[in-house]
Amino acid sequence: ITNMRDDHDHDHDHDHDHDHDHDHDHDHDHDHDHDHDHEGHSHGLGHSHAPKDFNRAFAVGVLLNLTLVVLQVVFGLISHSLALVADAGHNFTDVLGLLLAWWAASLAKTASTKHRTYGLRSASILAAFVNATLLLISMGAVAWEAITRLNHPEAVNGVTVIWVAAAGIVVNGVSAWLFFSGRKGDMNIRGAFLHLAADAGISLGVVIAGIIIYFTGAMWIDPVVSLLLVAVIVYGTWDLFKDSINMILHAVPPGMDIAAVRNYLTKLPEVATVHDLHIWSMSTTESALTAHLVMQTETINPNLLPGIISNLRKAYKIDHITIQLEPPCAKQTCPSANNCQA
Repeated sequence: ITNMRDDHDHDHDHDHDHDHDHDHDHDHDHDHDHDHDHEGHSHGLGHSHAPKDFNRAFAVGVLLNLTLVVLQVVFGLISHSLALVADAGHNFTDVLGLLLAWWAASLAKTASTKHRTYGLRSASILAAFVNATLLLISMGAVAWEAITRLNHPEAVNGVTVIWVAAAGIVVNGVSAWLFFSGRKGDMNIRGAFLHLAADAGISLGVVIAGIIIYFTGAMWIDPVVSLLLVAVIVYGTWDLFKDSINMILHAVPPGMDIAAVRNYLTKLPEVATVHDLHIWSMSTTESALTAHLVMQTETINPNLLPGIISNLRKAYKIDHITIQLEPPCAKQTCPSANNCQA
């Protein structure tokens, strides 16, 4: 019986120590052929999962936000607006978040080493988690300030604050737009997009509140609008936070239907049972699968494994696939499908 992982051109020896809750033992001597190109990572079946290059977007986003920080500090000091200076500090955390996401995106493309056989792909998951965490913390700070101002209203510091906030809408809006196309395919990029879009929303709220206050003098408008924006942003960020934690814990990737994958493998005519099926995220753009398939017969179609791998990639977007084929069970040692001894 053949143990096979993706078709590649160089050999890897895998020593696996498996602790499975099954009534059977496995000897895993995997001889696999690999051809790793971690820029594009070719799998030999026309598959490529290279993360889209957002270097230009990161560079422009960092430059625009640094410019906004400088403007907020300068005009905040000129207009004696503590709010603008404080918002400059908040936007500086956005710059740090963008730099973190950029760094992680670069690490995800690094080649594998002897000790890091998959490179540093997982850095993108950590960056997404950190960005989501920073965003939730910053929203907590905004909410706290808004509640404080409900009890002790403060006057919005004139037209200068409104115009600088309007500049924030443009800067953060343009920066978020640069990452718009990658927000669904890469959680790391999604984190950067949400961070920038959230700040554009906050700046919009400041402008709207400022205009209403300018004409009505109702100071309570500013904190109320801030709290509404915080609620919307937290709601939009929570999935990113939850999904990044699940990825860190090697849960099934978001949107992956493991029941459908199991059903596909189980219904293959050549397969008797499926066990030890695992699917997890290797990065914010790549997933991996391992599975043991117990065969119906000793004779194996040489096209079976390539066909399974190709179908799993096309139908479920799984990048790294390891399939172990096991011989059929003897009837006397096979009391049930879940208690099968090869």
